[in-house]
Amino acid sequence: MTNIEVIICLMLLFMAVPDVCRKFGRPALAFSAFVIVGFLLGPLTHGPVRTLLDQAGQVGFLLLLFEVGLEIDLPRLTEFVRPLRYAASWALLQCPLAFGLSIYAGLDWKSAFVAAAALTACSVGMAHPAWKSYPGFEAAPRFFMLHVMVALEVIAIVILAIETTLLKSGLTWIVVIKLAGIVCTVFLIARFAAHLKTLFQSILQNTTHWRVHWLVLLVLGVCAVGNRLGLDAAKTAFFLGLAMSSTKHDGLSLASHIAPVSHRFLIPIFFVSLGLKIEWNMLVHWTTLLAVGSAGLILGAREVVYRRGFKIGGDDRAFLLLCPNLTIVALAVKAMQDHGSDSKLTVWLLLTGLFVTIPSLFLLPAGKPEIEPDATNPPASLTPPATSALP
Repeated sequence: MTNIEVIICLMLLFMAVPDVCRKFGRPALAFSAFVIVGFLLGPLTHGPVRTLLDQAGQVGFLLLLFEVGLEIDLPRLTEFVRPLRYAASWALLQCPLAFGLSIYAGLDWKSAFVAAAALTACSVGMAHPAWKSYPGFEAAPRFFMLHVMVALEVIAIVILAIETTLLKSGLTWIVVIKLAGIVCTVFLIARFAAHLKTLFQSILQNTTHWRVHWLVLLVLGVCAVGNRLGLDAAKTAFFLGLAMSSTKHDGLSLASHIAPVSHRFLIPIFFVSLGLKIEWNMLVHWTTLLAVGSAGLILGAREVVYRRGFKIGGDDRAFLLLCPNLTIVALAVKAMQDHGSDSKLTVWLLLTGLFVTIPSLFLLPAGKPEIEPDATNPPASLTPPATSALP
């Protein structure tokens, strides 16, 4: 296939895949599907197209982290303490297994910590559609589970922000300065969140034809400033999204307004570019077999931990809501690639996240076919209604 034919195929898939996944009630499978698409198209793509997709995927990666932050609407601290404590215990119990598997796969100890943080995380955006339709909960445990999912994602992002800094610079005094820059950037985002919200609202209300362009430009601009201050652009995007999570216009979140550029174009390109890094000969390589075994052990360990004292109030399958982790794994994979880690090791981590995410999403009950949010169909909120009583 020529380069233009490959791009035409990708454009058609960008339009079709999300709608097909939504039709079958499993919209979160779209990201996993794009990784598989990238893998299947690998032999058909040449250097220029791979370079184009990789570079465009960098912007998609920033928008992905921005939307990850947008989907998290933190509850009041008094409500969040118990879910946070549960999430920390849940992750700590699994961390030795994830770390051990990473070391066995061949990662050095610093990269193994990055991999362990990602593998013990939860991608709220991927699990949330299943959570909305999950039948095994009453109201109070249902929202407690949601807050646990949020806590796992926040913990992972914060840990990865620190660990990827260590991965780049090592244990030196420079790390202290960089960590101070991270804290400073997060503080500035929080401090000026109200002004940023006003700016975003102004763009939403006063622009029409260029609304999406201005929103994306503002996100990338803040990421560039954060990167200059020492916080990686991707982490800046996450914390910016966290600060902007309550910003809405006409009942729609920022994610819905930028969806034509993000979910329909740039974010799929990022996941396709990840899939392109998996060579076909790896299907019979030990890396794939080890990833399958690692995913099986992680899912098995989570089931045992959940049944042996960590039940939230749902049935025995409810722990699967905490398992999808592909977006966080993608963040760790990107950090390891930037660090120059062996491609086989980053592929092992990517495949392990893929083999944990896809089975867990398929084992969860399918939701009703969803319609993409628009002005007449606003997305469901991640926050519980005011009358919900949290345990």
